[in-house]
Amino acid sequence: MDQKEENKNNKVPFKAKRIKRTYTQKINSTPDKIFPLLCPQREKDWLDGWNYEMIYSESRLAEDGAIFKTKHESDVDTIWVVTKHDKENLCVEFVRMTWEVLVTKINMQLEPVSEELTNLHVEYVFTSITEKGNEFIEGNSARQFLEMMKWWEKSLNYYLETGNKLLALKL
Repeated sequence: MDQKEENKNNKVPFKAKRIKRTYTQKINSTPDKIFPLLCPQREKDWLDGWNYEMIYSESRLAEDGAIFKTKHESDVDTIWVVTKHDKENLCVEFVRMTWEVLVTKINMQLEPVSEELTNLHVEYVFTSITEKGNEFIEGNSARQFLEMMKWWEKSLNYYLETGNKLLALKL
């Protein structure tokens, strides 16, 4: 057996890593005003920097089975599938796959608290599918996730209060 074949036979199998991040946003509005905004098309109205391309949706909005993609600077395409869009139970779920990196499940659940306050429970479950994904998970800090969630919360509240998009400071 030559060295190359021996290395192939002794290769350590890939072991996927998984992390879960959660955050509860306090949104100063009612679920009937918030729920429609949890949609790739409507997200463009309130989240600065959000861009996507719809691949399939009968309504052009979020719906069960809708598929869209995003691409961030120097990243590969990320394909998103709306796996649950349940207005009655105030829940939206997406599964997204970033090619050769990871699969992420995102669940958003609205919980009315009072006349003008709603909790938006957000859960991300990141699962690597390659060593590159493992590197992403190892480098994905709770602090980064918290900053992203706070930005979304601030942006969504600003939009619901003013009808305008809160612009990120670009340096």
